[in-house]
Amino acid sequence: QTAAFKITSVQNLIPPGACGILNPSTIYANNEVSLAEVDIYGFDYDYTLALYSNALHSMIYNAARGFLVDHFKYPQGIRKYEYIPNFAARGLHYDIQKGLLMKIDAFHYIQPGTVYRGLSPVPDEEVLELYGGTFHIPLEQDSGFYGKGPRVKQFMDIFSIPEMTLMAVANDFFITNNIDYDPVHLYKDVTEAVGMVHLKGYMYKWIMQDLGKKYILRGEETDAVLHKLVDQGKKLFLITNSPFAFVDKGMTHMVGKNWREFFDVVIVQADKPHFFTDCVKPFRRLDCDGALRWDKIKSLEKGQIYKQGNLFDFLKLTGWRGTKVLYFGDHLYSDLADLTLRHGWRTAAIVPELEQETKIVSTSRYSTSLTWMQALTGLLEQLQTHQDPASKEVFQEWKKEREELRIIAKNLFNPQFGSIFRTCHNPTYFSRRLCRFSDLYMASLSCLLNYDSNFTFYPRRTPLQHEAPLWMDQLCTGCRKTPHLEEMSTIR
Repeated sequence: QTAAFKITSVQNLIPPGACGILNPSTIYANNEVSLAEVDIYGFDYDYTLALYSNALHSMIYNAARGFLVDHFKYPQGIRKYEYIPNFAARGLHYDIQKGLLMKIDAFHYIQPGTVYRGLSPVPDEEVLELYGGTFHIPLEQDSGFYGKGPRVKQFMDIFSIPEMTLMAVANDFFITNNIDYDPVHLYKDVTEAVGMVHLKGYMYKWIMQDLGKKYILRGEETDAVLHKLVDQGKKLFLITNSPFAFVDKGMTHMVGKNWREFFDVVIVQADKPHFFTDCVKPFRRLDCDGALRWDKIKSLEKGQIYKQGNLFDFLKLTGWRGTKVLYFGDHLYSDLADLTLRHGWRTAAIVPELEQETKIVSTSRYSTSLTWMQALTGLLEQLQTHQDPASKEVFQEWKKEREELRIIAKNLFNPQFGSIFRTCHNPTYFSRRLCRFSDLYMASLSCLLNYDSNFTFYPRRTPLQHEAPLWMDQLCTGCRKTPHLEEMSTIR
């Protein structure tokens, strides 16, 4: 009866404006953006125009594990470790010298209970001892502008998930077999092994051999987005690090042989993020067979394929500047950071994890746990002023229950690391970067199909700590009926 009473009481605490079902097809705004002002749409290719299935993760892992054993001569026992789906999550940090994988919040603090050495959690007491009595990671040790700090690296893209798993597996092998090893060299070897999978073209070969639903997902929706934008008179361009043969085969599969007619400019092997910061590499043109031509590029023409180059020449040759340009990409650093900070383009992040996370947030178990946890937090804040023994005892009981609720909420997303967007209560380091480098974010490019060309995205006004919370501030933009959602079923 007590448990039933508590559940009923908690449900009564949930405000009527709270969303029961978040819409995974919603586009979320960090900054106000009017599509009426956007004339030019730019795209990355991998995980933006082409959305890949998780089957690719195990392929990358298996190939990199093979390189680690065959090329770097690591022990054969590592082959026994199969890929572990959902062990790692995007946005995690890795302490290179200590060999620790962890989740860090927006204030550079490690989230307790999310530090792993190999495949085993490290107790919070040991973490405090390792970091001098604090959970804080100093700025000079943390990730640099592109997520590569001197001691701590942040794994920001989706391709890094198998790399993190292999890193944890390799550490685990040496630890469980009581073999001495250098975590720094292990980090370098695993990073290079995963890099070899990409440099040797394995990933490109796998995808090109099976362009069906095994690897490329929702290609018909990409086709629909491109048709819609072109029909509205928008200019489109593509800047990708992938080679032309790979992009051509994928785009032909999703859109058709005439896919190049949709784009005013196509640039492959761009070498982002250096494409956005360097002004040295010139553009080169590729002929219809993908062979390099050496003529000087004086204009970027529709129907042609260009290689390398740099953004400064791109801006000179196109005149596409400022807020009339909206660029979509999945990597916050390589795709979006320089564009929003240095060049004033509008940016949109593709975050496929949103689809699953919004489903979890919509469950009654999550909303009930979160609401009771917030209620307990308020009660703890008020009760702490009472110093009598009975109050102190209740305070400790509530504090313990609040910690249990935090673990329950974390495990709903990922038992090891929780949500990619939140720690216990703060935004994650990933979430902070997402808000800083993207004006908009969404689960996939197809979310654009739900909005007309004049739609304005308004960020939800969340009250600052010193402001009075108004009920209307809290209304969620994602739970309302998304416009034109019915059209999603007939977009082909």
